[in-house]
Amino acid sequence: MHNRYISEFVLVLVVFCMAAPLVAADVDKWESAIAAFETDDQKNVYPNNSIMFVGSSSIRLWETLAEDMAPYDIIQRGFGGATTVDVVYYTNRILGDHHLQSIVLFVANDIRGKEQDDLSPEQAVGYFEQFLDKVHAHAPGVPVLIIAVTPTEKRWSVWPKISELNDRIAVLCDQTKNAVFIPTEDLFLSRDGRPRIELFRDDKLHLNEKGYALWTRRVRSYLEPLCSTH
Repeated sequence: MHNRYISEFVLVLVVFCMAAPLVAADVDKWESAIAAFETDDQKNVYPNNSIMFVGSSSIRLWETLAEDMAPYDIIQRGFGGATTVDVVYYTNRILGDHHLQSIVLFVANDIRGKEQDDLSPEQAVGYFEQFLDKVHAHAPGVPVLIIAVTPTEKRWSVWPKISELNDRIAVLCDQTKNAVFIPTEDLFLSRDGRPRIELFRDDKLHLNEKGYALWTRRVRSYLEPLCSTH
């Protein structure tokens, strides 16, 4: 190959890698959790109009989810600590053969204040877009609702970046058919603009009962216009 073409090829490859950095899912870490979801699917029969909640630890720890969303039928698929990259990697296995009427996503670990691991808001929203693409390829017409990343005391130092990510997700949903953004910043910030610590557990990261109660009302307000109970 002529040297000029080799140089051009290398330049294109470098630009591509800079624009779209490869981020690997933590397969070893999450394989057992995903396998447990598949075992649950084999043991239980979920109605075709179920709503699936997918995401990280705040979904996994939502112990009253089924009760809070009643009378909707719920499938709970949270695996704590997951990033959007992890969720995208396992999307098809998580969705399985379910015939869903809606999917709710919450992932809060793309920006954690760990500079060596964190994605930029621009990079992170790209994986949310990939999730939407995979869901709509798997289940065309099913609405996906994305809950905003919560402002927390634990990760307050990177809240500006998280807030930017929320803004980007909102724009993505506005531009994507069957995608809805659920804002929550107004619920979890006090008048002085800081996280309301009374809504979180002692770790200053995960919601407590009061926090989940606020989430419940907000999520239902967006779900109910889209979903039926039978």
